[in-house]
Amino acid sequence: MSEEYRHIVRIAGRDIDGQENLLHGLTKVKGVGMRLSKAILGKLKLNPYSRLGYLGDVQIDRIEELLRQPQNAGLPDWYVNRPRDRSSGRMLHLTGSDLDFAQRSDIERLRRIRSWRGIRHSLGLKVRGQHTRTTGRGGAAVGVSRKKAS
Repeated sequence: MSEEYRHIVRIAGRDIDGQENLLHGLTKVKGVGMRLSKAILGKLKLNPYSRLGYLGDVQIDRIEELLRQPQNAGLPDWYVNRPRDRSSGRMLHLTGSDLDFAQRSDIERLRRIRSWRGIRHSLGLKVRGQHTRTTGRGGAAVGVSRKKAS
């Protein structure tokens, strides 16, 4: 921990308020949840409740390295959010806009091969087997007009 305080800390391409504690601050990065945040801080032996603004450059670099490849730190394989990447075949953990792009390209691939899930995505319907009779309706609600009482 450095004595110099930063009001804004940049981790994995995301600006995070320095007042946040480490545990919740890391979850502001897309692709990092509470569980991964706690595991990374445990591996680096950092206090999860200390403020993010007091981290030094070396500690931030170590956190970013573990965010990119959590399995290199000895974390189990199920911590990664992309266990078998289609293009490379490797285990990846994507964060930020890389995660958005990968999800978008996966959905686009499903649409292109015309799988059932791809068709549901392209029609804007539920994909995971939910019922659609009453819920999940799009569009504005149409009110009922009543006859004027005389």
